[in-house]
Amino acid sequence: MRILISNDDGYLAPGINALAEALATIAEIVVVAPDSNRSGASNSLSLDRPLSVQKAANGFYFVNGTPTDCVHIALTGMSNSPPDLVVSGINNGQNMGDDTLYSGTVAAATEAYLFGIPAIAFSQVHSGWAHVDAAARVAREIVERRFDMLPSPYLLNVNIPNLPYEEIGPLTPTRLGRRHQAEPVIRSHDPRGREIFWIGAPGACRDAGEGTDFHATSQGRVSITPLQVDLTHRSQLELLAQGIA
Repeated sequence: MRILISNDDGYLAPGINALAEALATIAEIVVVAPDSNRSGASNSLSLDRPLSVQKAANGFYFVNGTPTDCVHIALTGMSNSPPDLVVSGINNGQNMGDDTLYSGTVAAATEAYLFGIPAIAFSQVHSGWAHVDAAARVAREIVERRFDMLPSPYLLNVNIPNLPYEEIGPLTPTRLGRRHQAEPVIRSHDPRGREIFWIGAPGACRDAGEGTDFHATSQGRVSITPLQVDLTHRSQLELLAQGIA
């Protein structure tokens, strides 16, 4: 199996290093990741400047761009044959509910999915990298499942509790939960007295009931959510058609 690995925390992050080490035991891996932290980059492509690819001492490739840039370059400019799977992560903190729309981790996997390649995004529930080796072990086991029951390509979003391996609960198929709107921006001033703004913290959970990713991980289980890209609000199509007829 050939696996392309990327992330949004940068090629030096503990999460991607743990993931690469775990997957190297079962597959031929290539790592192409951002040169620095690009959290919250979503599916953005860098169209206003050229990008460069460099190779680190450990064999990882790093790009001065977004997670989507990394996967796009890897698939269209660095190899003549596509990988069997693209994995992203392990992210430093959860990507659940509405957060998936902002996540660079999920975006890297989504870019592969758009190219027709199965993809999995991995995140730990809490920031700080506690028990990241256990999360990497869980990620390897998930990759080994191959998911032949799913139509290919598939796009899976996985969130793993920060627990010792022996205490992590079973894989649980889930749907995305929902959050309240984010906290307000934090107003401050730079050293020259100019007003600046920091984006506020995510909002609290609004829908964290049974069946959601929030609920599963709160119980110590691993949430695994199948995603799709179609944003069409199908239930409103007929109403819209009536309104403009």
